[in-house]
Amino acid sequence: MQNHDERSGVLYLLAGIGLGVLIGAVIGLLFAPKAGEELRGELGQRVHDLTEKVRELSHKVAERGGDTVRTVRERIARKTHEVAEEIAGDEA
Repeated sequence: MQNHDERSGVLYLLAGIGLGVLIGAVIGLLFAPKAGEELRGELGQRVHDLTEKVRELSHKVAERGGDTVRTVRERIARKTHEVAEEIAGDEA
C-alpha cells in the first residue's frame, strides 16, 4: 500500500512541476514583446515540447513502477514457497 502512495505522490509531483512550467512559460511569453503570430507559434512549440517531456517522464515512472511491482511479486512468491516448505516439513 505504501508503494502505491509513493507512486501517487511522485505522479502528483510531476504533474505539479509540469503545470508550473507550463504556467511560467505562458506568462513569460505573454509578457514578452513579440508579434502575436510569432508569440502563438512559440507558445505552441513550447506546449508541444513540454507535452513530450511529460510523456517521457510518465513512461519512465511507469517503467520504474513496473519494475518495483515485479520485484515485490517475486519476493512474495519466494516467501510463499518458503512458508509452504516449512509447513510441509512440520507436517512430516
